[in-house]
Amino acid sequence: MPAWSWSACVNLALPLALLALTSQFLPGMAVLRASGYDLPARSPVTALGLASVLTAPLGGHGVTLAAIIAAICTGPESHPDRRRRYVAGLFCGLLYIVLGLMGGALAAWVLLLPKALVVAAAGLALFGTLASSLGAALADGEHREAALLTFVVAASGVSIAGLGAPLWAMLAGGCCAGC
Repeated sequence: MPAWSWSACVNLALPLALLALTSQFLPGMAVLRASGYDLPARSPVTALGLASVLTAPLGGHGVTLAAIIAAICTGPESHPDRRRRYVAGLFCGLLYIVLGLMGGALAAWVLLLPKALVVAAAGLALFGTLASSLGAALADGEHREAALLTFVVAASGVSIAGLGAPLWAMLAGGCCAGC
């Protein structure tokens, strides 16, 4: 049975919150501004933070401005008239709700498959993202060592004093980048 703990909060919630802010919120705000929507950062941070708090008990660890979806929904491809582009956002939201409601059935179907097949498919699905992310992180000569150290510590699975690898990876990479 799931239970709340400080260890889980520090080891899981803090890294996920930082990940959501840096990999989704900041690029999402940049996408919105590039699409001509000038809004103060405080409003979405407050609204999305409250939504995250409300959905966290149900597994919604981070409600963010999804940068990729924002780029699709706010661009001229969704509608030539900027005032009508909200329809694309509504459609995406409804699609997410439908997919969420079907999640149990999808999970049950995946559990019927051989474990090796699921692991192989997940690995192949993540391979391109991992390769491009590592390539981008290591391309910056100034922070190459910090990026590599962050990746190695995160992949190591190290746990010290009850604190997991994601937290140690952020600390190690941050210290290395600050040196």
